[in-house]
Amino acid sequence: MKLHSHNRLVSAFRFHHSSFCVVALIFMLSAHAGVVQGAGAADRIRIAVSNPNMPNLTSHMAQRRGFLREENLDAEIIRMNPNVAITALATGDVDYCQLFGAVVGGAIAGLPIRIVAGFLDNWPVTLIAQPELKTIKDLKGKTLGVSTYGATPDTAARMMIRQSGLDPEKDIKVLALGSDAARLTALKQRVVDVVVMSPPADTQMEKQGYRVLARAYELFSFPYLGMGSHLRKIKEKPDEIRRVLKATIRANRFIRDNRDESARTLMAWGKVESDFAYASYDAIRNLFNADGAVPEDGLRLVIEQARKSAKVAREVAPNEVAELKFLREAQTELGIKGR
Repeated sequence: MKLHSHNRLVSAFRFHHSSFCVVALIFMLSAHAGVVQGAGAADRIRIAVSNPNMPNLTSHMAQRRGFLREENLDAEIIRMNPNVAITALATGDVDYCQLFGAVVGGAIAGLPIRIVAGFLDNWPVTLIAQPELKTIKDLKGKTLGVSTYGATPDTAARMMIRQSGLDPEKDIKVLALGSDAARLTALKQRVVDVVVMSPPADTQMEKQGYRVLARAYELFSFPYLGMGSHLRKIKEKPDEIRRVLKATIRANRFIRDNRDESARTLMAWGKVESDFAYASYDAIRNLFNADGAVPEDGLRLVIEQARKSAKVAREVAPNEVAELKFLREAQTELGIKGR
């Protein structure tokens, strides 16, 4: 009798134990499925950048360090010429674009795009000329090589030239040549007399005997790169914009505080040598801001320059080209006091 009772207890234990294991297994599989489903639910976004260089590093660093993933964002970063990037942003073929002046210009022209944050507080661009040219005034009648007409470097070059007393629309010829490499080749082959470039091309070309005529950030204060988006995105997905801005602000702060990793990241992304990467970092590290802010005085300067370039007579208010409420919300969530 005792033996039968013992066997019944063992059988009952085995049954309950088996049931517990099944329930536990179902729970674990459900939990795992939930994790997989959550991971698969990340919002897919496309971000356009003009060049895989140091000024454009913010979005790539946000991706590399996992800041975008932590905001449940699956980002594709695409290199596009500025005119193509603005068209793609306006049509919705990309969700975000790191250009600043071109987004402002597009908004003034009536495109449904807006600036939502700023990453670089000034323009790290330089006029590099043939050795025999001594000052900007010597550029009268000469040829300037830019990336794309109307892009930020083109605008910066024209502003530097205008400050010297020349009229960039009448006194010089401008050629759109595309990439950094194409512009430097054109300078070396004397197809152009001067090019506009980002550091460290200035110090490298100076060592080869070329002349640095002016650096934009030594002449005026002007927001350079940031984040632009589409009005539809602003209306329909404000939470996504906040998450993008939180990730990219974190990336900016990481870049400012981590020289070695930033340089190594640039080496891999831009396929550049170590000396070039570190020189690029050292040249513009201080231009990366820590809060994503867009100073109003700088924004007004960008607006005025875009108006002149497009020959727009009417006044343009900052809120016609920028929507910064998501930036302020992102700053609050990150515990950052914006400027």
